Amino acid sequence: MSDRNHDRQHSRDHDRPTTPTRLVTGIAWTVLLLGLWLWGRDATDGISGPATGDMAAAGRPPYLSLPPAHHPLVGDAEPQRLDIPRLGIRAPVTERGLDAQGALEPPPFTSPGTVGWWAAGTTPGAAGTALMVGHVDTETRPAVFYRLSTLEPGDTIRVLRDQDGRTAEFTVDDVQVLPRDGFDARQAYGPRRSGRAELRLITCGGSFDRVSNTYTANVVVSAYLTGTGTGTDTGTGTGTGT
Repeated sequence: MSDRNHDRQHSRDHDRPTTPTRLVTGIAWTVLLLGLWLWGRDATDGISGPATGDMAAAGRPPYLSLPPAHHPLVGDAEPQRLDIPRLGIRAPVTERGLDAQGALEPPPFTSPGTVGWWAAGTTPGAAGTALMVGHVDTETRPAVFYRLSTLEPGDTIRVLRDQDGRTAEFTVDDVQVLPRDGFDARQAYGPRRSGRAELRLITCGGSFDRVSNTYTANVVVSAYLTGTGTGTDTGTGTGTGT
């Protein structure tokens, strides 16, 4: 683990509270921002232009060459499992919707190892931006996205889809820890390039503010489709070069 990632993890460990209060407020702030933005339906706009600024290049080493994008998949296959090999994650995926306040509901705290997918949005692998959320921790132990901030550009994320039995393989192109103050939801969750199949993984990050009972930042991992396969196997694909 790099010094940068070690510092991030150490800060989170040091500031983690022992009371369950954060379970509601920590993730609620994250999904509220996401939900309010989703209410505008930007996440399903598969033909939108890139977000303002070169957000896809943020945090990416200038010398790193990433693979070309694979053409988006067709069909309505839903995600069954999320795999992140470098983190040892093999997590079931459950459908989530928006509550009455327009916030995306995360998985229940009784299932901290489960990832939530916004089912009214884009299917992972299809053109547009698919959105997944998960808890960073519980009152007793780390949750599914506890180490999400340690991912780096070039890492692999796989989503096993039902119905067609295909695996969509994504390559991480940036990892952002975005402070709560001045948060720009469109820059965080909007499409990086039109026509691509993209994926966002979101959780709480930064340190825990004991005064406001919330985390100070969001971790947003951005990735794009670079290959497909059957089951747990993936193919390289020729890509579209987009």
